[in-house]
Amino acid sequence: MTKAAISLALLLAVGATSVHGQTAEELINDTSTTGDVLTYGMGYGQQRYSPLDQINTETASQLTPVWAYSLDDGRGQESFPLVRNGVMYVTTHKATMAIDAMTGKQIWKTSVDYPAETPRVACCGIVNRGVAMLDGKLFRTTLDAHVIALDAETGEEIWRKKSIDFKTGYSFTVAPLVADGVVIVGISGGEYGVRGYIEAYDPESGEQLWRTYTVPAPGEPGSETWPEGDAWERGGGPAWLTGTYDPDLNTVYWGTGNAGPWNAGLRPGDNLYTTSILALDPKTGEIKWHYQTTPNDPFDYDATNELVLADLEGQKVLMQANRNGFFYVLNRETGKLVAANKFVDRVDWAESIDLETGKPNQTEVAEGARTGDQVEFWPSAFGGKNWSPISYDPEKQTAFVNTINVGMNYKAVEPQYRAGVFYFGAEFSWSWPEGNRGFLRAIDPLTGEVKWEDGSEIPRLAGTLATGGGLVFTGAQTGEFEVFNSETGEKLWSFNTGSGVIGQPMTWEMDGRQYVSIVNGGGAVYALFSGDERLAGYPAGGNLWTFALPN
Repeated sequence: MTKAAISLALLLAVGATSVHGQTAEELINDTSTTGDVLTYGMGYGQQRYSPLDQINTETASQLTPVWAYSLDDGRGQESFPLVRNGVMYVTTHKATMAIDAMTGKQIWKTSVDYPAETPRVACCGIVNRGVAMLDGKLFRTTLDAHVIALDAETGEEIWRKKSIDFKTGYSFTVAPLVADGVVIVGISGGEYGVRGYIEAYDPESGEQLWRTYTVPAPGEPGSETWPEGDAWERGGGPAWLTGTYDPDLNTVYWGTGNAGPWNAGLRPGDNLYTTSILALDPKTGEIKWHYQTTPNDPFDYDATNELVLADLEGQKVLMQANRNGFFYVLNRETGKLVAANKFVDRVDWAESIDLETGKPNQTEVAEGARTGDQVEFWPSAFGGKNWSPISYDPEKQTAFVNTINVGMNYKAVEPQYRAGVFYFGAEFSWSWPEGNRGFLRAIDPLTGEVKWEDGSEIPRLAGTLATGGGLVFTGAQTGEFEVFNSETGEKLWSFNTGSGVIGQPMTWEMDGRQYVSIVNGGGAVYALFSGDERLAGYPAGGNLWTFALPN
């Protein structure tokens, strides 16, 4: 930024209520301060639930746009906005912006520069999912595998650290997590033969504090689950979605992705710690416990999906709607499995999950995939749910999940590793259902019961938001921002935003008025890989939208 631009940004920031450094305590209490949204997922537990009820089942039909801010970008938009002291922070892959939350006027904008060849090693969308904040700083990642700290008031860059050489297939799309005074991020690149990891940085200096690899080297715990040789060096295990944090247990929970290559016959064994949920010490990165959802995964069944923290039947639990089609509930103190039920209509790679061992009871479909047979499996590599975050209403004890109803034809083949090139080891095509390709579902986490559902011909890839007003907010790849009655599933309102919605809705209040904000801009993995010609009529281009009831 030029000096003139910085001066203008300072003046505007003062006019929008000056930004002062927030504390770790404020982050912990984020769910109790409805005027601020300080953490990814609206609280460390990522329930994406707000008690705000001014917008409710009686008033939702009156929602109207308050402002829209152009993100000046034609890529997919998945960023989760944060709000503090009347200033909203949002990201794209190429910029970070501070916006007056009441008017939508830009306070400052800081560009992200990276080499032009970087997008070729980003598998499934050129996106960024947001910032974290602490003590007056914003932290974000970049597509070329850097971590950056910015001054929240001016947008000036404070430090920038290179994590790894992106040219070998590594990238960052994740929103960082600040936990116990450290900044934690997870790497992307599972389809490029990378060795995945989660790592932490000092928020003041940018010094790397620790790195925990999700694929152990020979002699390290878990290495016995890999074959002899060098398969571990290209073993996958990316960690591309933001983890959660329990301050009382001082434990971070983070999901890991698929093993590489997809051809599981080349890497016999469970292949820890891929497709796993890890409980980590935030200061050291030490693994306290792990739970693996899909051992020796041949299907790209990432376990990177958000880990939602809650209290159920007297237990501290975490929940995950996994790509493999099962909804998991674990005791988050011990990692012991509490429940695992199918949440999509067709899951044919496994009959069930053994509650004692935690292992899947796999079928001939899974065995055939490993031995090189041509198989059809459901859910596909898109998953029973893809990246789109779920929400959880603690009052109704109900999770709201955008599911996908697509299968895959699959045959393992011999892969050839080349740095920075897709490392699948499989030939595949989609198996389409008749009718709906996705459903928004209200699910009981302990039983898997579907309380209601709303089908869509093109699956929704947006996140969901639940509120005390009895509502669920989400979006469609066809451009609609939607509101449903969380008890009955009745659609109460929708608004055409002009481009596909694959972002994450959030809500906040100021001066007695409740607002709901979301980014739009299509371009997620389904649009990139499905070949669904129906999406051709929905243009790219992103905006940050904010809605409220009329004054």
